Amino acid sequence: MTDKQSLLNVALVLAKVSDQKQPFQQLIQCIKQVIPSDAIALLTLQGDVLKPQAIHGLTPDTLGRRFVINEHPRLHAICNAKQPLQFAHDCPIPDPYDGLLSSKAGDIPVHACLGIPLLDSDDSLLGVITLDSLDANAFDSFDLELFTQLGTLCSAHLQTVLKLQQYQNHAQHSSALVQELNREALTRDGAEIIGQSTAMQALRSDIKLVAASEFSVLIQGDTGVGKELVARNIHLHSKRSEMPLIHLNCASLPENLAESEFFGHAKGAFTGAHNARQGKFQLADGGTLFLDEIGELPLAMQSKLLRVLQSGEIQTVGEDEVKYVDVRVIAATNRHLKNEVAQGRFRADLYHRLSVYPLNVAPLKQRENDVILLAGYFVERTARKLAIKQLKLSVETQLLLTQYDWPGNVRELEHVISRAALKAKQSQWQQAIITIEPAHCELNLSTNNPAPVALTTADNNNINKQNFSLKQATDTFTQHLISQQLEQHNYNWASAARTLKVDRANLVRLAKRLGITVKKSI
Repeated sequence: MTDKQSLLNVALVLAKVSDQKQPFQQLIQCIKQVIPSDAIALLTLQGDVLKPQAIHGLTPDTLGRRFVINEHPRLHAICNAKQPLQFAHDCPIPDPYDGLLSSKAGDIPVHACLGIPLLDSDDSLLGVITLDSLDANAFDSFDLELFTQLGTLCSAHLQTVLKLQQYQNHAQHSSALVQELNREALTRDGAEIIGQSTAMQALRSDIKLVAASEFSVLIQGDTGVGKELVARNIHLHSKRSEMPLIHLNCASLPENLAESEFFGHAKGAFTGAHNARQGKFQLADGGTLFLDEIGELPLAMQSKLLRVLQSGEIQTVGEDEVKYVDVRVIAATNRHLKNEVAQGRFRADLYHRLSVYPLNVAPLKQRENDVILLAGYFVERTARKLAIKQLKLSVETQLLLTQYDWPGNVRELEHVISRAALKAKQSQWQQAIITIEPAHCELNLSTNNPAPVALTTADNNNINKQNFSLKQATDTFTQHLISQQLEQHNYNWASAARTLKVDRANLVRLAKRLGITVKKSI
């Protein structure tokens, strides 16, 4: 086989670098076919060290060695050469591979040694190829031009491989970084659904069930119940959890820009489109798109959204090309979409496409004693934010929280706790334990339309006094409320606690503090 034919074969083999799982070893095999040798090594430059990447004819431990260039004269000479360098067979310079030849123990005897520097397009050193043969005249039959052309091919191959590895490492790093940032963002404010009520247990069960599927989900519930938290949990328990969860609030979309927000736009697509921009569907490709307040979406956009859900096709504003995306859609609304469909404000086909698996999030007032659990969660989180070592709710405050209807649901509870903690800290800043009292919460129970509580004339007169404090008024009200409920339930603490939506032990402690006792006798 001629030298040109050998080089052509090498070029053809190296051109398939993208398909090779071991590109460095493939390079060694190609060199061996052109220039038979007893030992071949490919080493890449890393600072002032040469690191073996692939070997032939050398002991396996060679791959674990790192050759400091200045400590190995032959390697130093090759690195500083601009073309292939052949050493004389009787060259006295020590060989870095002495004792490492797999076919012969001990020092390498008189032998042929060839080094090829591998340079990039800027003539900067990438690495070297070393060839050794026990036949002292093994390389004499080849001319320098062959070595030079082989070095050029190998340099281009090595540069391509190193670039590919750099891109792959960068892509893997970027992907890992995106996944980590995505998971951190999803869990930063807490991803756990707090609550032990029947409604919350059923909701958690439904989330795990639907998360494993690829179904579209429609989350329905009043404002502030935590629909976004439900969407985050569905995503985190799905097969797409390592991919992004993109949020889009449909209520804040200007109608003339809605299509661009969903599908992106090309540069110059409309006035003000100075740069191309990806839409939320492109950003969510492979992951999940959460469409909050879907009931506010304009009718014109509803038909375009339906097309994506049916076929996965999107068309960027200003472009003719149709693109395909793999996106799972989770929608949420505080509207009754069935009524919206009946009144012609929401497309029936889109409603059915979105509500493959509907989830209803119960309002806080229907979650039994979950309000106390949620209050504890917000108290702990608020304490960290305000640098309070110990923050707690008084028993009276817990009773107050359970008696309130929470029209703003969980969001209102969170804000009430935050404000109350700040006020409690200001009034009790010298105390080791800060206690949130009812006065700090500023909740108006009269808005709940509670059952009337009969107060005695003496109590009313006391309450009307100017020096009567809010705490005294609250205690008086609480005392009569508990007494009334105990009487109605035949002095059964458990039944009264259920009606008052408070823990039985807390009710007994509170009653004891207020001087209420129940004595049974025969």
